[in-house]
Amino acid sequence: MPLTVPVLPEGIDPAWLPPEAFRPVGSRRTLVDGVGPLVDTVYGEVASACAQFGGEVVVRDRGEPGAPSSYDLVLRVAAAGGPGDTGPGLGGVGGPGGPAGVGELGAEGFFLERADGTTVVTATGRSGLLYGLFHVVRLGEDAFRNTRGREAHRPSTALRMLDHWDNVAVHPVMGQVERGYAGGSLFWENGRARQEPERVRAYARLLAACGINAVSVNNVNVHETEAHLLTDRIGEVAHIAAALRPYGIRTHLSVTFAAPVVLGGLATADPLDDAVCGWWAKAVRGVYCAIPDFGGFVVKADSEGQPGPFTYGRSHADGANMLAAALAPHGGTVHWRAFVYDHHQDWRDRSTDRARAAYDHFASLDGKFAGNAVLQVKHGPMDFQVREPVSPVLGALPHSRVAVEVQATQEYTGQQRHVCWLGPMWSEALCFRPEGEQRPSVAELARGGLVAVANVGDDPFWTGHPLAQANLYTFGRLAWQPAADPHRLLDEWIALTFPSASERLAAGLRAVLHGSWRTYEKYTAPLGVGFMVQPGHHYGPSVDGYEYSPWGTYHFADRDGIGVDRSAATGTGYAAQYAKPWAELYESAASCPDELLLFFHHVPYGHVLRSGKTVVQHIYDTHFEGVEEAEEARRVWAGLADLTEPAWHARVAERYEEQVRGAREWRDQVNSYFLRKSGIPDARGRAIY
Repeated sequence: MPLTVPVLPEGIDPAWLPPEAFRPVGSRRTLVDGVGPLVDTVYGEVASACAQFGGEVVVRDRGEPGAPSSYDLVLRVAAAGGPGDTGPGLGGVGGPGGPAGVGELGAEGFFLERADGTTVVTATGRSGLLYGLFHVVRLGEDAFRNTRGREAHRPSTALRMLDHWDNVAVHPVMGQVERGYAGGSLFWENGRARQEPERVRAYARLLAACGINAVSVNNVNVHETEAHLLTDRIGEVAHIAAALRPYGIRTHLSVTFAAPVVLGGLATADPLDDAVCGWWAKAVRGVYCAIPDFGGFVVKADSEGQPGPFTYGRSHADGANMLAAALAPHGGTVHWRAFVYDHHQDWRDRSTDRARAAYDHFASLDGKFAGNAVLQVKHGPMDFQVREPVSPVLGALPHSRVAVEVQATQEYTGQQRHVCWLGPMWSEALCFRPEGEQRPSVAELARGGLVAVANVGDDPFWTGHPLAQANLYTFGRLAWQPAADPHRLLDEWIALTFPSASERLAAGLRAVLHGSWRTYEKYTAPLGVGFMVQPGHHYGPSVDGYEYSPWGTYHFADRDGIGVDRSAATGTGYAAQYAKPWAELYESAASCPDELLLFFHHVPYGHVLRSGKTVVQHIYDTHFEGVEEAEEARRVWAGLADLTEPAWHARVAERYEEQVRGAREWRDQVNSYFLRKSGIPDARGRAIY
């Protein structure tokens, strides 16, 4: 059986799967029991580790090379209800009827247990065996200590996906990767698919190790070149899919709604036109001929200039269902993004509110979408800001399949030039209960899965700088288990990335990452108001950058106060889109949480927060604090130079220099703006320009 572990080119960081992480498995005797491509991958992983660390691996398919108890680790696929293995000291796993309860696991779940010196992973599906192996790797030596009762592990969400905003051809404005901060694309170069399958397979390995099982390989803003991936260039997508498949990653494709016109020469893309439906059905058949396990389409329609069903007087349900019908015979899914709003707003018109748009467009369509149509909803109502309320759309579609979309690429959170670990922000959103306490959480309502915009490129460190890898890892693990403590997942990432880390190094990494999201929030846009960034590229401060633009991202600061009135009584009515408990909380400035105050209310600078500070003093204080915290993180990182690989340390140190510079710029621009606007001096007499 061939080894399947990809060999990375010299100088590429193995991220959270360095060879040392496999020492506990590779130094022992392992039995791999099962057949199939993913079992081959499991065998290859273990065999590679054993070759490095002196262990032994045996593979079988129901043969009997020795009792399972003669092995330190048993990894086996046992079909529910089928013949099972019986061995002493395995905690009751096995017997003529197959492993008890194994059918409850689904294709991706597994049991883990340990008795009489043998650790056993039992899975119904081959994907489960792969995830079980990586779980053992995460546990390290703990997987082989003491006795462990049977533990059932299964993902909370069936689809855990990354959307790559990668362009096949370099876009004149957005480049190779739109909102990409980690070099070029892993998949595309010079207008065609890269011919480097080992790097893509290594990426698939990283993703599988944290629980991700799907990837969309091109930008949701589909330009003309990328449109052809659906038809005459589907072979290039198949090439990428072949590299992802050994680690259980299904390939998805972003398509343009106008494909029948752009590619098929039709006069219309009307979703209710029979010729259009027939064109899509034929195109989808071609896709599945090339990629039999293809996952489906991602569609951005009627948004920011992308074509959609509104052109033909049709609803988004009409558009999504037309594509769903074409995909259904093949088991595919259409992910229809709910990011739909008017980006030609009149800044003078305060009744128009971008935050309302997704709810206004989609809430009335609940229950009208096909079963294989998933509405992909951003976790907040605006655009991945450092602080937003959870989108009310996530509680407004109980009869539709919804996927929650977050952004791992740091478009508005420092663009991977600032260290900003987003795990706590995502966790807060996923644990939010849209209908109040004792009701389902956002994660429980996300029956269509969890999706992140990828933060990866062809950078040697994958994510622009090594610490940004923690965002990718944390997303994958939260997608598997949304209720998990994100700080525990960060500790997992530290332990896997630095298997031999001293406590000083681990503590230093925790110190610079744990509070980095709130640090970034402190020195950027205050109290949930959002944006205040440079237009276009969105990096760095510009308090009025979008204030008079058509994009609908305003703060309405004047001499008397700041914030957007989104109350039902006097504002845009956005607060009333929430279920009663939250609508009542957000409606009043007196009850609205401070961190979201300026998102929901226009208040005087002298408005007193729960902290006892006025709004303007809070702005001053937090911006000074944010800079101090960034400077402290830089100092802590500098003190770890003797414990980290020089290139690793240098890349992060370079980023911290930029972060401190940027934090000071944010502090000085924001504080000076509000001093001049309000005329209220800093109570502590610090220098404000």
